[in-house]
Parts: sequence; C-alpha cells; structure tokens
Amino acid sequence: MRLIGCDFSSAPTSRKPIVVALGSSGDGRVELQGFECFASLDDWTCWLAETPQWVGAFDFPFGLPRELCVELGWPLEWRSLMSHYAAIDRPQIRDTFAAFCAARPAGSKFAHRATDRPAGSSPSMKWVNPPVAYMLHAGVPRLIAAGASLPGLHVASEGGGRIALEGYPGLLARELIGRRSYKSDQLAGQTAERRTARDDLLAALERGASRLELRLAVSDDLRERLLADAKGDHIDAALCLVQAAWGAARRTSEGPGYGLPPAIDPLEGWIVTA
Repeated sequence: MRLIGCDFSSAPTSRKPIVVALGSSGDGRVELQGFECFASLDDWTCWLAETPQWVGAFDFPFGLPRELCVELGWPLEWRSLMSHYAAIDRPQIRDTFAAFCAARPAGSKFAHRATDRPAGSSPSMKWVNPPVAYMLHAGVPRLIAAGASLPGLHVASEGGGRIALEGYPGLLARELIGRRSYKSDQLAGQTAERRTARDDLLAALERGASRLELRLAVSDDLRERLLADAKGDHIDAALCLVQAAWGAARRTSEGPGYGLPPAIDPLEGWIVTA
C-alpha cells in the first residue's frame, strides 16, 4: 500500500503548493520515493480520489474541540459537524471563534482538543498563526469527497482503500531537534542556522533516532530537495510520511487502529503518534 505524507495549505499556489511525500515501508525503514505538488485544492482532491489505495498522514486538524461545539450549539456528531462547518464561510468562522475567545478569561481564550496538549499542537479553532481552522475547513470535506476513511471518525462508503490520519510534523521534529526553528516562509528568515537545523533534522530521521524507531531512506537528489526547501514544506511532508508509516504498521491495533488510542473522542479525533 502506498504511504503519503501531506504538508497542507488551505490556499495553495504555485509558489506555496500542497506538498505530498510518497513512500513505502518495511523492516523499520521508510523509503521516500518522491513528491507530488499541487497548486490547487481541486487538483489535490482529484489525485487523492484517483489513487486507489493509500495510508496518509495530513498536517491539518480533523476535528474541533468538544467544548467549543457545546458552547456554540453545533452538532455533536462528527459527520454532521463537518457538514455544518463546511457550510460556513471563513469570515463567519473568524467572527464566531473571535467572539468565543473574547468572552473567555485571559490565559484560556481558546478551547482545546484532548490531543492538543500531548502533541503540542495549536488549537484547531485557531484562525491565525497558523490558520488551522481554515485548513480543517478546506481539507476535511475534500478527504471525504476523495473517499477516504478517517479512523475513529468516519468510514467511507467505498471501504478502507484510502486511510487518512491526522499528522503533525512538529511533534516528530521537536523530538529530534528540540525547538530549533528549521523553516521560514519569509526570505529574511531563511538563514544558515535554519539550514543547519534541517540538516540535523534529516540526519536524525535517517538514523531512526525517534521513539518511532523508523529510519527514513532518502536518495541524494531527494535529500538535496529536502534541504534546499527553506520553507520546510518538503521536510514537513517527509515527517508526515514517517508518521503515516508508523500508523500503517499498527492498522489492526485495538480501537480505531492505526496506533490511535482505543477510546479517542469521536468528535475531536487524535493526532497519530501523540
């Protein structure tokens, strides 16, 4: 089965595309085989739908905090919630979430999912820096449209040929190089120090230095592509690929499978490997 790791953008362009890492795994080794890049959400969705079998880790949230949904009176069943959320435009999302935060005390403005703290991820209702609420809004409906199953949340009518897991490259990166910054979308931030951090991060991935005990195998040309991308999109996709491999190796585990906890919140979801 094909493995994919996806660094996602809710508004992709040719200069900042969605980057998908392709690979396979076995015997503790994850082979990076190449990349696909998509300058539009429609092209990305079509590719996912036309690729018949894959397990992928996607760098965007799959659910909203239960606390938020209860407070707003939104549906408390995941599929109904996603339909409701998809029908709202981004300005309404921003205004609704901003009003929610404004009514709460300093230090607890955002509601969090149970997975956010162990993963160290941003709350999925955050609409800026990073705009993960918009990423959920753009990404999840398209995964459903592509015929993907999201373990613990949604089973596609087409069966289990396409499996989508919520990934988070920052979780694995922090384990390997701490909180060192290794990327920047801004030219001024694309420094030699960040290039060195990418070098160290990739070297640690190749050694299999994380608790996932998976070694990333990379050809010389792909290694240079990973290191040359100062925005970090390609190395983030590769980090998600490793998370997808870890989950795929545990697809028959208890509960929803794929290494997810046996009893995750069926509204919020969970980040694989957290």
